[in-house]
Amino acid sequence: MAHRTTSVRRVRGRRLSGAALLHELTPVAARLLDQHLSMTREWFPHELIPYDQWTGARADERSAAQDTEMAATKIDNAVRSALIVNLLTEDNLPYYFETIHRLFGPGDVWSAWARRWTAEEARHSMVIYGYLMVTRAVDPVALERARMVQVSTGVVPRPPSIADGLAYVALQELATRVAHRNTGRHLDAAGDAVMKRVAADENLHHLFYRDLVSAALELDPSTMVEAIERQVTTFEMPGGGIPQFREHATAIAYAGIYDLAVHHRQVLEPVVERKWCVARLGGLDSAAAVARDRLMSRLRRSERVAQRLQDRQHERRLASAAAP
Repeated sequence: MAHRTTSVRRVRGRRLSGAALLHELTPVAARLLDQHLSMTREWFPHELIPYDQWTGARADERSAAQDTEMAATKIDNAVRSALIVNLLTEDNLPYYFETIHRLFGPGDVWSAWARRWTAEEARHSMVIYGYLMVTRAVDPVALERARMVQVSTGVVPRPPSIADGLAYVALQELATRVAHRNTGRHLDAAGDAVMKRVAADENLHHLFYRDLVSAALELDPSTMVEAIERQVTTFEMPGGGIPQFREHATAIAYAGIYDLAVHHRQVLEPVVERKWCVARLGGLDSAAAVARDRLMSRLRRSERVAQRLQDRQHERRLASAAAP
């Protein structure tokens, strides 16, 4: 089966506590951390920021109205919303670390991963912020005010268990990679390079968590299937605390940067259906089998919604192309 990526010890029919699951996954995490470190490459935010686009005017020599006017001339409003959400999501890093540390604890391997992940994630906000400041793609005053609200309130998803946490971050890291990459396609060459670099990191983070879930499915398929079903059903991106998040999300979805169709086709299908092969998992107890049936029913509904949204996007593109 496609989800079998490593050899793990399994006690058939037995559900594991969160602590026991983490203990069994520790050698897998160590191997995946080594794999991650072998796949990463060193990069520097300052090498990607297009300083040649800097206006030369100091911030205290410009008015807020001038900044807003400069921002308004750069990009489409939906792309601006995507940039704001992408950056402010990255800025909430302290609360993500807190959640990961709470779930996975201070064990040597888990702490080493959390610290490395934090160091890599911190660069994302650096490079996106630098790009936005030199290009004035967004209003920096409004952006900073929104950042203060976002980081002061610290609103983030809080999965209730280790199994739920693993399932959530596997899906969320991929969703974040897709959102960053799709945003970059709407920017200039420098912006695209920034978002492509960030997306590459996010993909490696996704692979770490995705393969941990694969191993956990071998150890305790019933607990993990129930967790996956909960996280697919309740999934939300980690930007809910951003001011005007719903308005931003609506604009992002309408532009096709990230909507339910993208989520289904680029996150749920490749991971839940093809990688974890949830539909074909064996060894489930009765409660997990019911959860698996609910999950598959939800995925079928999600596919129908994705197709309708894709058809509407196609119709809008045709209408736009035909407009004088």
